[in-house]
Amino acid sequence: MACVLEAPLRMSVLSEVTASSRHYVDRLFDLDPQKVLQGVIDMKNAVIGNNKQKANLIVLGAVPSLKVSTKKEFFCWKSSGIVKWEGLMNGGNWLLYLLQQETSSTELRTECAVVLGSLAMGTENNVKSLLDCHIIPALLQGLLSPDLKFIEACLRCLRTIFISPVTPEDLLYTGPDHQTILFNHGAVQNIAHLLISTSYKVRMQALKCFSVLAFENPQVSMTLVNVSVDGELLPQIFVKMLQRDKPIEMQLTSAKCLTSMCRAGAIRTDDSCIVLKTLPCLVRMCSKERLLEERVEGAETLAYLIETDVELQRIASITDHLIVMLADYFKYPSSVSAITDIKRLDHDLKHAHELRQAAFKLYASLGANDEDIRKKIIETENMMDRIVNGLSESSIKVRLAAVRCLHSLSRSVQQLRTSFQDHAVWKPLMKVLQNAPNEILVVASSTLCNLLLEFSPSKEPILESGAIELLCSLTQSENLALRVNGIWALMNMAFQAEQKIKSDILRGLSTEQLFQLLSDSDVNVLMKTLGLLRNLLSTRPHIDHIMSTHGKQIMQAVTLILEGEHNIEVKEQTLCILANIADGTTAKELIMTNDDILQKIKYYMSHSNAKLQLAAMFCISNLIWNEEEGSQERQDKLRDMGIVDILHKLSQSSDPNLCDKAKTALQQYLA
Repeated sequence: MACVLEAPLRMSVLSEVTASSRHYVDRLFDLDPQKVLQGVIDMKNAVIGNNKQKANLIVLGAVPSLKVSTKKEFFCWKSSGIVKWEGLMNGGNWLLYLLQQETSSTELRTECAVVLGSLAMGTENNVKSLLDCHIIPALLQGLLSPDLKFIEACLRCLRTIFISPVTPEDLLYTGPDHQTILFNHGAVQNIAHLLISTSYKVRMQALKCFSVLAFENPQVSMTLVNVSVDGELLPQIFVKMLQRDKPIEMQLTSAKCLTSMCRAGAIRTDDSCIVLKTLPCLVRMCSKERLLEERVEGAETLAYLIETDVELQRIASITDHLIVMLADYFKYPSSVSAITDIKRLDHDLKHAHELRQAAFKLYASLGANDEDIRKKIIETENMMDRIVNGLSESSIKVRLAAVRCLHSLSRSVQQLRTSFQDHAVWKPLMKVLQNAPNEILVVASSTLCNLLLEFSPSKEPILESGAIELLCSLTQSENLALRVNGIWALMNMAFQAEQKIKSDILRGLSTEQLFQLLSDSDVNVLMKTLGLLRNLLSTRPHIDHIMSTHGKQIMQAVTLILEGEHNIEVKEQTLCILANIADGTTAKELIMTNDDILQKIKYYMSHSNAKLQLAAMFCISNLIWNEEEGSQERQDKLRDMGIVDILHKLSQSSDPNLCDKAKTALQQYLA
């Protein structure tokens, strides 16, 4: 069977590798299991303390990235050529392959784990190679083995990999799948009793495990809140660990546990353990007296705790002058000339961007809802300048946090009219939108939606900077949030806009893209697109102009939506668009000459939902208004359709809005 080796080793590289290194790798492929085992043991002895040998073995194929085109056989590299092996090989490295095979002896699997751990102790490139081969899932699977020596070898290897700075922290525990695996295997019950161990190290490791197990995991959090250890519930134990006389590490980690449980809904936000214990503890961690890394962790955890709760935001904002305290986060590193200690300078530089990121995050949470809090934040020393600078930082994480902070503050009508205009924040924001990862684009485009509201002074310069083209391109994104934000911003832009702007929007979107958005599977995209159409079709001259150029397509779209399986809100918005069209001078004829649309309006006048009835009646009222030219002919046609009979019935409705609207419409026939 044909098979492709996608990443063959280059002979130019092989020629630089010693023959002894090649010898170790070759022995991995021997058909005699005992020789393979001895080969792995010899390899283990050869790589201890020898980074060059580790690198050689990785280059030679102990850790190649090989992929093949069949599930029934694979090929391996040997110095003498290519040898076929029977089995399943989807990629990864040979040591990992041997480690995962049930046919491998426990001793062989253990030795493989030991060698992999040794390789991980080499350079960061070694760790990257192992991660690329998906070593983490393989080692986690090894923890299910009944053999304790093999488990220990896997754990040691995992520890080595995770203390490397190149390993993403979210690969372990914080992923829902890993949390579930640990939960299902009794992790909560087996770890809980360790919280009362006489050993501080044991207590801390148990606490850390709970903090990551509970993170964004309602299942674990709901279980933790009811677990009892030595007669005490876990939340009570965590609160005791928050006390000021406990080590800072313990206070912080306990606060993280309680924060995760609160965010998961296992503990109420107004519970005393949150309001009187957890929140004050986290604010303490933000003070100048704490180490920089503690201040970072404290601020980020507090930002997460209060992110969605208005009352917690209010309490935090008035606790220990937190808003002013956070301003100090931007003062690192200190002046170079004032620092004679090189180690301190290096430390400050290392944590400076983390501090700014944490401060922006916490400011974003604090200002998410309350206008007074936003005002205090913006009045903080050089705050707007710091946000503007943050938007152009080299660190993606700092840029994202700065955009989130700006987005939070942009919800303030007052600040949009003052501080945002004074500092022209739209300029750096538009620059961010030109070239950024999706996670930043989502928040930045959401912020732009606020800056395009009709009362924002930034709206006009944003329009002049080419925003329409940018936003139209966002509506074509595969990312749902970007599509929503793109069409939302265009909707805000079109509100009470000049005819030229509306025409530019329609030209930028194109009819094809408009139909694509109207057929989007996501209701938010559909609703915002309908909102855009409604704003475009406002004021009579604009309605008549747009319908003269796009009337056929718009009427087709309206028909499709009214016939489709959509919710009440979507159909109500669509009927409101028809009501706007009916308000046009010439545009209303597109309705009057479309019997299908007229029948649909009639149908919705008698619908069981009052919102749809009311929206349909707005259409009728605009069509029969007797002060407009041709009103008599329109009234007669609608009377012949039975519309007047329906109006009489609705004038007796128990719903006051329907009753009043029906009576007003009937008066047009009597005038």
